[in-house]
Amino acid sequence: MELTTLTAHELLKLLSGNEVSPEEAAAAYLKRIEAVDKKLNSFVHIDPDEVIRKAKKIKGGRLKGLPIAVKDNFCVRDQLTTCASRILKSFRPPYNATVIDRLEQEGALILGKLNMDEFAFGSSCETSCYGPTRNPWNTDYAPGGSSGGSAASVAARLTPWSLGSDTGGSIRQPASLCGVAGLKPTYGRVSRYGLIAFASSLDQIGPLTQNVEDAALLMNIISGYDKKDSTSVNIAVPDYLKSFTGDIKGIKIGIPKEYFISGIDSEVKDAVTKAIAVLKKLGASIEEISLPHTEYAVAAYYIVAPGEASSNLARFDGMHYGHRTTNLKKYSESALIDMYCKTRGEGFGDEAKRRILLGTYVLSSGYYDAYYLKALKVRTKIAEDFSKAFKNFDCIVTPTSPTGAFKLGEKTNDPLSMYLSDIFTISANLSGIPAMSVPCGFTSNNLPVGLQILGKPFDEEMLFKVAHAYQSQTDWHTRIPAGCE
Repeated sequence: MELTTLTAHELLKLLSGNEVSPEEAAAAYLKRIEAVDKKLNSFVHIDPDEVIRKAKKIKGGRLKGLPIAVKDNFCVRDQLTTCASRILKSFRPPYNATVIDRLEQEGALILGKLNMDEFAFGSSCETSCYGPTRNPWNTDYAPGGSSGGSAASVAARLTPWSLGSDTGGSIRQPASLCGVAGLKPTYGRVSRYGLIAFASSLDQIGPLTQNVEDAALLMNIISGYDKKDSTSVNIAVPDYLKSFTGDIKGIKIGIPKEYFISGIDSEVKDAVTKAIAVLKKLGASIEEISLPHTEYAVAAYYIVAPGEASSNLARFDGMHYGHRTTNLKKYSESALIDMYCKTRGEGFGDEAKRRILLGTYVLSSGYYDAYYLKALKVRTKIAEDFSKAFKNFDCIVTPTSPTGAFKLGEKTNDPLSMYLSDIFTISANLSGIPAMSVPCGFTSNNLPVGLQILGKPFDEEMLFKVAHAYQSQTDWHTRIPAGCE
């Protein structure tokens, strides 16, 4: 039996029955990572000896030593946490993110840190200082971003599941492009403490897994109120594993016409249309709806998100931690400014600089009202669209991405084209609602397609119910990239 082909649930059953030890599970994944990841570059920090040492110490907990890998923007005590940026290349935080504490308290084993777009700025996992991650279905193609390493590692079975972060689609879009399940929970459902911020009003942590059941189990572990996070919401967390009734008869699903626009890839449209037909056959009520402010989502997002990023990244200046330039002038009145400029110039990549400049511009005196304040008003209108829709519908179904995976390098010199990759995912972040991507087909060149399900705030249960019902009728989630079986 090859342990690395098992789902998280299947491996947990073996660990719980003492049929497999945590060390054996860890060793199997470490061996696979060594053999496969040189082609993918999904892991950026991993210490095999430390992983085995920790595996030997694990006793009990709900996860019994089950391995997991996490995106490189989660703080893990004394481990390199760099956001795939040169400016943090030596940073080892003195504390854990809350989700890391919750995982380790339940006996999870952290395998290592996963590649990402620098500071989560990107949709292809190409802006990393460690080089791009490649899509396991075809290594000439991008895995999506910014959680590209998180999605690719699960698809290639280098980890049974992983954690990513989602600011404008950074869990769901790579989940779609790599053929795995990915959930962005409601804003406030999962603590952001210890997640290095991109845009604080948009960021949310969530799971990337092989199937819906594994995502529900991981959400059971990481969800819930945290006093360390002022945006964490203190409401009860249900047992998400009880969402799987298999019955979606009478559930009302809205299909927004704005998500089936000209420009969407015909094969993506066909796969999503067939998936909707499966839901209808299962007894769901399907009806076309309108979300009229959808067309403004990308423009609003790329004002709000860079504005918050500019503010959050101001702290990375070379004074306290991370990279500091060695190319300094002798002491003079301008020496401090020179140090700041050279440190940030050397430490940040091109996309990070682009977003900092854009964000600083829209927050500047004379431009704040014209851009940032107007974008916040549009954000409110987008949220109102969803609120109105959810008065009559239980959930909304759309494509996750307008296309399948694109080739590495195809969009790197065209930022606008890259930004439009998230056109179907951004609205959920602007509105704070939960959204999930599950595999629903393949293109003619054997690249995955994702189905997105959006729900009411804190109604992740509905997403799990619908996604599981669909998954029970299809086998897309069971397929493994060639060479990764």
